[in-house]
Amino acid sequence: MSCCTCVSRGVSRRAFLGGVALGSSALGGVSWEALARARAGMKEEFRRETLVVKPVLTYATYEPKHQTSWRHWGGIRTPADVTQETARLKGELAELQKSADFPVRILPLSAVSHADQFEELRKEEAADVVLVYASGGWTDLLEAASSLADHSIFFVRYRSGPVYLWYEIIHPRFLREHTDQFAKKNIDHRDVVVDDQNEILWRLRALAGLKNTVGSRIVAVGGPGGWAAPQAPELARQRWNLDIQTVTYDELGVLIKAARKDPKAIDRSCQRTSDYLKDGDVSLETERKFVEDCFLLEEVFRGLLARFDARAFTIDECMSTIMPASETTACLPLSTLNDAGYIAFCESDFVVVPSGILLASISGRPPFLHNPTFPHKGMITLAHCTAPRRMDGVSLEPARIVTHYESDYGAAPKVEMREGQLVTIINPDFKAERWLGLRAKIREAPFKPICRSQIDVELEADAATVTEEMRGFHWMLVYGDYLNEVGYAMKKTDIQWKSLS
Repeated sequence: MSCCTCVSRGVSRRAFLGGVALGSSALGGVSWEALARARAGMKEEFRRETLVVKPVLTYATYEPKHQTSWRHWGGIRTPADVTQETARLKGELAELQKSADFPVRILPLSAVSHADQFEELRKEEAADVVLVYASGGWTDLLEAASSLADHSIFFVRYRSGPVYLWYEIIHPRFLREHTDQFAKKNIDHRDVVVDDQNEILWRLRALAGLKNTVGSRIVAVGGPGGWAAPQAPELARQRWNLDIQTVTYDELGVLIKAARKDPKAIDRSCQRTSDYLKDGDVSLETERKFVEDCFLLEEVFRGLLARFDARAFTIDECMSTIMPASETTACLPLSTLNDAGYIAFCESDFVVVPSGILLASISGRPPFLHNPTFPHKGMITLAHCTAPRRMDGVSLEPARIVTHYESDYGAAPKVEMREGQLVTIINPDFKAERWLGLRAKIREAPFKPICRSQIDVELEADAATVTEEMRGFHWMLVYGDYLNEVGYAMKKTDIQWKSLS
């Protein structure tokens, strides 16, 4: 379907495409047609990988012995107690699965009282996390259980009863191994939950986010970079095992040139523009042609994501280099990719990119990469031109489609973020040694002569303390409170975590 404002467009003489010939791309000679086929097979929304959890109940049974201590602490002492507790746990696990707002699959519960029983469990499906219900048994059972997966969570009962033995002794005997220091390489006090099912849930959410971050593949147009930190891409590879796939500007230019000669692609960009602008919460305050070209550019970006089977995307020099080729800006395409469940950033800043992938993977909500300002009087202004609209992961926020601020060109969303909304903010440092966590509340979404999507947020922490602790440059933000999850995930990495909330 064609619309009257759309015409087949040539490339501006200012474009960098010059003498680059179709088919010469380092993308393995992939043509626009092949890329379009790959794009057609993409899911409209990206789904996170599923976290696999193995629950294990450790227990011991006892028989009375005359004039000696014959039982440990705990209310699970007989086979009947074990049967009753197993049934209860199955119900709680079903509720846990039902209430999860992230992809998780819980394997069948196993009840073990002897370490040799774990040999059979090792033959089962591999899990990402073992959830140990430590009602009884000795340290050998907890050691064997924790070896079933890379991550372990230990649950003990007190008020939810019957009380578990390890409520008493998990800290001195298991975590510290009868010393005054934590003795486990990957397990400490933060992996222990008492009574509260929600405490299990947010830890699983954190580990699901970690699974979807470590080893992520990201397409970097123009190559990976780092704001004032040239070492950032290598640190991202080291800390997060990121698989960074570079697409050169020349390669992108070949694809843009081919897309602009494809009548069907032109028609799709027209139709998507009409669909986008018919939303009553969207006002167009720039040229419609810029928006049409944005959706054409987004189709190229989606093709690259499909070609590399990647979830994340970033583009360097998204102002001066991309504008001449696309005759628009990358701001709106990055926004709509985020709204579709992908993770898309401008500036190719790998100082902050890992924090955005982690926040999105934990929350299931698109992150807002932004420039911070100077904290004062309990608040700070945060702004950028590429904000998503589906900030809560479900509904679309109102938006004004205006020009990109610095160039006064193209199409960028001025997203009207919700006043009163609680947000989580991450501030990574340049050296990938420490991340700072903040909780804040949106005070207003003004329209100052700065980057288009802008919010004043009320800091939960003291502004002077935030000013003292700030590192790096770019920050990352999502709707909601996920500081617990980020902090828990960070303890599994080599990066220090400091929360000011």
